[in-house]
Amino acid sequence: MHTQSKYRLLVVRLGAMGDVLHALPAVTALRKAHPSWVIDWVIEPAWCALLTANCDVANPGLGPAQPVVDRLYLASTKAWRHHPFKAQTRYEINALSEKLRESRYDAVLDFQGAVRSAAVARMTGCLRRIGESHPREWAARWLFTERVVTHGAHVIEQDVELAATVAGDDLTAVQPWLPVDHDAEAWCDQLLSPPAHAPAVLLNPGAGWGAKRWPVERYAAVARALADRGFRILLNAGPGEEPLAEAIHGLSVGAAEPLNASVAQLIAVTRRVALVIAGDTGPLHLACALGRPVVGIYGPTDPARNGPFGTRSRVLRSPNSRRDHSRRSEPEAGLLTITPEAVLRAADELLAEERVA
Repeated sequence: MHTQSKYRLLVVRLGAMGDVLHALPAVTALRKAHPSWVIDWVIEPAWCALLTANCDVANPGLGPAQPVVDRLYLASTKAWRHHPFKAQTRYEINALSEKLRESRYDAVLDFQGAVRSAAVARMTGCLRRIGESHPREWAARWLFTERVVTHGAHVIEQDVELAATVAGDDLTAVQPWLPVDHDAEAWCDQLLSPPAHAPAVLLNPGAGWGAKRWPVERYAAVARALADRGFRILLNAGPGEEPLAEAIHGLSVGAAEPLNASVAQLIAVTRRVALVIAGDTGPLHLACALGRPVVGIYGPTDPARNGPFGTRSRVLRSPNSRRDHSRRSEPEAGLLTITPEAVLRAADELLAEERVA
C-alpha cells in the first residue's frame, strides 16, 4: 500500500459517455480507498458533466457537485485531430501540457488505451504511466511505462484491475459516484411534476453506429404498449439522433415524448425513471451507474464485455450474433431477430420486480 498522504494521480479517459462510466467505478473505488489522494482527470469537454456538476475546472474542492475528482482538465482531442495545424490547437495543447507538468503527478492511469490518450499521459512528464498490456490501439502500449495484464471479462472489471496496480490495492467495483447538478434537478422536477406523475420509462434508440440500432418502428411498438400499461414514455436522443426521436414519436402516435436533455439533465432524469430500454450505448451504462433497471438490446457487441453491470437487467441478444465492431450502417442481422414482444416481456419482469422492491 502507498502511504504518501498527498499522492497525486491523473486519470486519462477522454470519452465517450459509456467509456467514462465504465472507468468511474474503478476511480470511485480508488477515491474510497484513498480519500486523501489528489485524483485529477483529463476528459473531452462534452463529457465533463459526468464528473462535475458545474464544470468549474479550477475548483479543487471535493464536494457533492464534484464527488470523485479534484480537478478536471479539458482536452478537445477530437477538434485537435480535425484541425492539427491551427494556431488555437497548438495553443491549447501547449497550455494543457504546461498545466499537467506543473502538477507533478506520481502516476497516470490511461483507461482509454488509444494513441491520443497515451500521448496526453506522456505530456505530464510522469515516469509512471500505466495502461493495459493489450490496449485498444496497439501502438499506445509503447507509451506506457507499466503494462498490466487484465483477466476480467467485463471492461469495468478490467478497469478495476488496472486501477488496483497504482497502490497494490485489492479493489472491487463499486457503485460509481455521479454529481448532482441542482439546476438539472430543478429542470427534472418541472418535467416530471404532476399531473404527469405516472412512472416513467426512458427509451434510447441511438447508438454509436447503425449495426447496434434496433429499428425505430420496434421502439415505437414498445412505447405504445408501455403507454397502454400506464407508463410515461420519455425518448432520449443525443446530438444528431433527433430524426430517430421524431420517427418514433410519430410511429407511436405521440406515446413517446422526445427529450432534449443535456448530459446533466439526462443524469437527473435517469435517476428517477422506473426503467431504461436501450442498446449498447452511453445512456444504458448511465442507468447502470445510477442503479436503475435496464433492458439491453444487443447485436454486434458482446454483453459479457460491454453489457449491463451492477444493476438489475435483462439482456436480449440473438445466439447468432457475433462480436463485430465494423461501423456498418444497417442493423446487424441478429439484432433484427429481437421482437418488441421479447423486449416487453423483459420490461414487464423488471417493472414487476421494481414494484415488489
